Amino acid sequence: MTNAEMIDPALYRNAMSRYAGHVQIVTTTDGQERRGVTVTAACSVSDSPATVLVCVNATNASNAIFEKSGRFALNSLAGHHRPLAEAFAGIGKLPAEERFAKAQWLSLVTGAPVLSDALASFDCTLLEAKVVATHIVLLGKVEALHMGPPSPALIYFERAFKEL
Repeated sequence: MTNAEMIDPALYRNAMSRYAGHVQIVTTTDGQERRGVTVTAACSVSDSPATVLVCVNATNASNAIFEKSGRFALNSLAGHHRPLAEAFAGIGKLPAEERFAKAQWLSLVTGAPVLSDALASFDCTLLEAKVVATHIVLLGKVEALHMGPPSPALIYFERAFKEL
């Protein structure tokens, strides 16, 4: 048995709650269907070519659309986006279209929804999707960028949204 197999999942989640993460909404569209999910598991992989990594929950069947569509946008949130982050995290159990109606969205190269006033948005084509444990790891080649006005970032730390 490896050390990783011996770590208690609850203890691991408690430790990760002390890991500050920038709050983002990852979005996609496939035909008339749009999907968006609040995430903190996202990062840069490379600047040449520009590549990002995003993790979405594999146990939610609705997240299969990210692989099926072959595109996604990673939208970095500012402090004033907290209600949007909560909606896309499933708080209030709003249907997708009501979640999207809470903000203005643009379309860049791939057609994935890009938040008009995001701190930064990365419009991506999917390079690879791989299931790792409970999550789908998405690697995306950045096809276009959009930057909204500068503002304090929204982070998630100790199981709460905070502004930085």
